[in-house]
Amino acid sequence: MIDEYPVLAAVAAFAQGETRMEGLSELRVKESDRLASTLAGLIACGVDATATDDSLIVHGKGTAPGGAEVATHMDHRIAMAFLILGLGAEQPVTIDNAPIIATSFPRFAEMMRELGAHIEESS
Repeated sequence: MIDEYPVLAAVAAFAQGETRMEGLSELRVKESDRLASTLAGLIACGVDATATDDSLIVHGKGTAPGGAEVATHMDHRIAMAFLILGLGAEQPVTIDNAPIIATSFPRFAEMMRELGAHIEESS
């Protein structure tokens, strides 16, 4: 499940109350420091979150302001997690590197559009 924590954290923003994820030190040594990237993206999107060396705590308020451009650090999972957060956010969320998603999910944008998402790709 370690690869799914960024998207779980993004979805936790829409929960009510505290979502506590522990034992996440492996996220620090993936394609990027996914724990730091996830925390930075949440904060940029106006989500109340904190982290330690191996945990992430998201204080969900049932909504997320959004409105940020999230740095992916060339990490496909961070890119997808914050586009997912953007689906429910009050303001659009953009990412700095959409092509990186093709690393693991080449049809991501197409599938999300089929589900009703408004995803634009800049040229």
